[in-house]
Amino acid sequence: MIPFLVRRFFQAIPTLLLASVLIFFVISLAPGDFLTPARLNPGISDEQLRNLSVSFGLDRPAYVQYFYWMKNMLQGDFGLSFQYTQPVLPVIWPRIVNSVYLVLLNLVFFYAIAIPIGVYGAVRQNSFGDKAINVVLYFLLGFPSFFLFLIVIYFILQIRNATGWDIPLGGMTSNNYEQLSAFGKFWDVLRHLLIPAAVLAITDAAGLTRVIRGLMLEVMRSDYIRTARAKGVSERTAIWKHTFRNAILPIVAGIGGLLPAAISGAGFVEVVYAYPGITPMLLTAITASDLYLIAGFTVISTILLVIGNALSDILLAVVDPRIKVG
Repeated sequence: MIPFLVRRFFQAIPTLLLASVLIFFVISLAPGDFLTPARLNPGISDEQLRNLSVSFGLDRPAYVQYFYWMKNMLQGDFGLSFQYTQPVLPVIWPRIVNSVYLVLLNLVFFYAIAIPIGVYGAVRQNSFGDKAINVVLYFLLGFPSFFLFLIVIYFILQIRNATGWDIPLGGMTSNNYEQLSAFGKFWDVLRHLLIPAAVLAITDAAGLTRVIRGLMLEVMRSDYIRTARAKGVSERTAIWKHTFRNAILPIVAGIGGLLPAAISGAGFVEVVYAYPGITPMLLTAITASDLYLIAGFTVISTILLVIGNALSDILLAVVDPRIKVG
């Protein structure tokens, strides 16, 4: 295990270095910069523009900015956000934490929906229930999550108007959040997370359910499953211990993408729901050409992807003893 982790660490160094070069220079190639709107403002003098350019380091060539950024990043400094005039990490960290709350709850719903339905579809192949579920899944696969969320908002508004129930439909907390007890704060945040997390899980689970069903059907037709049943193994053991454990290997291999996905937020659902996650901040940063905020967040995501891939290999070895990580 230790040699594997050491080897992965040294393999990650050129990967991260190349990724940082691509991230920085691709963002730098975009037309304009943070001061482009200011240059179009006749009320800002050339002297003020020069001072701003020097203070943000925009007067230097791109490669000089890159090496300066890399030197600071190795010291834990991801640069200065142009919009907030603050270091990048303190600016994005609260948004990352908010997104992690939403994504983790989404993952709980996601696997709680996808795994049982996928296994049911394989065990009860071509039954009425399997066909009905397939119709719903194909329907959901064609729906963008943010559009489905707008439909959900409409129906919840109708329910609120008809019943008077206080169902939260935006943000992360209520107006009286600061006056609540510790448990009250927890419950208030959870109430705001339930709807977007559930909608995301339902739309995302449609694809994974089909994958699990196909993998389960493939493994269930294997000779060793028929042999296990012939030896008297119970149906439950044959399905969950033998079939499901071998069918989830491709899914375990994809767990490495969960770490960067957790901090990357829930996409446009955060925008539709007015949730204070990382996605709205990144969209604003792209619009404002906030170079260091975008680059800093992307580098953090790349580091987590490298770590997640190493964890996936370790988990594969745990699930399948034939795989060695040494």
